[in-house]
Amino acid sequence: MPTFMEIVRSRRSIRRFLPREVEREKILACLEAARLAPSADNVQPWRFAVLDDPALKERACAAAFSGIHGLSRFAAQAPVVIVVLARLDFLANRLGRRIQGTQFYLIDIGIAVEHLVLQAEELGLGTCWVGWFNPRALRRVLRIPKKYKPVALLPIGYAASRPPRETKRKPLEAIAWFNAVEPGGSRAGPGEGSPAS
Repeated sequence: MPTFMEIVRSRRSIRRFLPREVEREKILACLEAARLAPSADNVQPWRFAVLDDPALKERACAAAFSGIHGLSRFAAQAPVVIVVLARLDFLANRLGRRIQGTQFYLIDIGIAVEHLVLQAEELGLGTCWVGWFNPRALRRVLRIPKKYKPVALLPIGYAASRPPRETKRKPLEAIAWFNAVEPGGSRAGPGEGSPAS
């Protein structure tokens, strides 16, 4: 059984998928992982439309990846595409946007979808976050009610190929510090902030 960090390190954004059906129980396990995610005021703004009917998926992808959005067309080859929707009519979302200028629903959905993505990785499935798509065309094809906002598409399937190495990431000391913002930055108490290392 892989550890959590092994799953995190092995995850890749997959852009080529095998024409192999994905077991429904694996999709349900991924959705369950997303369901258990935390959210602001526990409003759980995420909704997931799972497209595994080939004809419907083809129509939806043809609309979503039309015109200038064609760069994301690779996602259509996945046997399953999950449409990630946000329900926006929650008080916590409205207050967060008006008072703090924070779109809490995007944070909440990011957490939930990452749960889903990591569960998929553990189950041997490949995924790729897709944010470049035509939401209006997709809304028309799927008849998405106005109370939902399409936020992302998530192709899921068995990888035909995987990038061999993880994408280069910044070192920890370049992104995290103890008791300061940036190394040597000012802090509330005495002493200097130190980088995380």
